[in-house]
Amino acid sequence: MNSYMLLFFAIICEVIATSSLKLSNGFTNLIFSIITIIGYSASFYLLSLALKTIPVGIAYAIWSGIGIVLISLIAWVFLKQTLDLAALVGMGFIMFGVVIINLFSKVSGH
Repeated sequence: MNSYMLLFFAIICEVIATSSLKLSNGFTNLIFSIITIIGYSASFYLLSLALKTIPVGIAYAIWSGIGIVLISLIAWVFLKQTLDLAALVGMGFIMFGVVIINLFSKVSGH
């Protein structure tokens, strides 16, 4: 499987795990606690596979950038946590940075 697909699935698992972490209520809700543990385990396993060909700095920049934006959007839409204009602009810059890395970086492992 393509390393960037592995990284994408790792990010999705991490986003699910982080969303479930909030809903686990300090690991007192068993279902969401289990989802959190499985999600993080799967995420780190997939990330480890992606790191076989993607440089760790590039992978982590993509991982954290996309993860921040997705988690923030999920919190905004589903958990009713508000985002102000500065937060939205900042997330736009993060996504712009991820795009720049993927389009122009010579070390991105493409």
